[in-house]
Amino acid sequence: MTAQALAPVEKKVAQRRIALTGNHAVALAVKMCRPEVIAAYPITPQTPVVEKLAEYVNNGELDAEYIPVESEHSAMSAVIGASAAGARTFTETSSQGLGHMYENLPIAVGMRLPIVMGMAVRTYSAPINVWGDYSDVMSMRELGWIIYIAQSAQEAFDTVIQAYRVAEDSRVHLPAVVAYDGFWTSHVLQPLDVPEDEEEVMRFAPITRSWVRLDVDNPAQLGAVGTPEWYWEVRWQAVEALRESQKVIEEVDEEFGKWFGRRYGLFRTHRTEDAELVVVTYGSLYGLAKKVADRLRQEGVRAGALRLRVIRPWPGDQLKKALEAAEKVFVIDRAINHGAYLQGPMAMELAATLQRPVYSALATIGMRAIDSDMIYEAALKVLKGLWAPNQTYTIGLRGGYE
Repeated sequence: MTAQALAPVEKKVAQRRIALTGNHAVALAVKMCRPEVIAAYPITPQTPVVEKLAEYVNNGELDAEYIPVESEHSAMSAVIGASAAGARTFTETSSQGLGHMYENLPIAVGMRLPIVMGMAVRTYSAPINVWGDYSDVMSMRELGWIIYIAQSAQEAFDTVIQAYRVAEDSRVHLPAVVAYDGFWTSHVLQPLDVPEDEEEVMRFAPITRSWVRLDVDNPAQLGAVGTPEWYWEVRWQAVEALRESQKVIEEVDEEFGKWFGRRYGLFRTHRTEDAELVVVTYGSLYGLAKKVADRLRQEGVRAGALRLRVIRPWPGDQLKKALEAAEKVFVIDRAINHGAYLQGPMAMELAATLQRPVYSALATIGMRAIDSDMIYEAALKVLKGLWAPNQTYTIGLRGGYE
């Protein structure tokens, strides 16, 4: 779904404008969605989320069981158990914390539990680095989770609400993660519109409990051994649910727009209709990509930008249509695809989708600073043929492939 298809709609719900960091915007959205169990272990840069949620619970603003566990592995274990019993749940993590959760991430998928998790993204160690790139969330792509990437505090707030509605839909019953830039979004104060009446969020995303797996009146065993005769069929149900969730994601996003006046689509586009060059990226970098596209337009180059928002399920058909007219697709990735044909994970996805060469570059690894001039210079190298397709270059790396 493109930006052009997302016509403005009249706001149904009265809202007020406030200023919050991305982390606190996520915490507020979670509070308004009223999870019944929160399991949390702090890790930079997401710590303010779980701190704020603890504050909400302590002050009586949120009626939830808050479990301060001893590790991220336990956090995911706790929300798996709570979700299986029918509770709406939430947890948040980053980087090494996600790694500690890893054993349990596919279990949430196989048990079809609609857990919602936030992620202020952060690169992996070593060397130790607490700053933001998308290495962590990109490592989740093959697990079966729904994966959103938000650009701003406003979008993170809105997407958390949408994620509950999508994950808990009886056609889906899968966990979802809402990722956003560590520091550049998580810690930056931004304006956002929130409902004046918090009850509106629960009216939009009520708890249905359609996914209950543990019920004393209907005993069942969860996590049993899946023998070769049955394992594939059980997992394939999750495969099909993730594929079919795309329709639900679009439906929920459209309805959210009718309620709150904002919708985002599976991805966003900027001036791509006639573009010969499209710069593709994700997260907060989209603002710079749009600025570069506008600058190139002023110089006579038909340039556009595209931001990936939902990367699982992968919107391949829609992306193929959106990019079919572009002569050159230039993907700026913010995570490393180690040992792959292209070192940019989204460049690899788009090359497979489009079935033609794409231009690939890495940027902001370890939260290396970047500005629009650097992206502009990289775009010129693509336009002038100084960078070849189907190779991965670097933007801002000393001694890198530039």
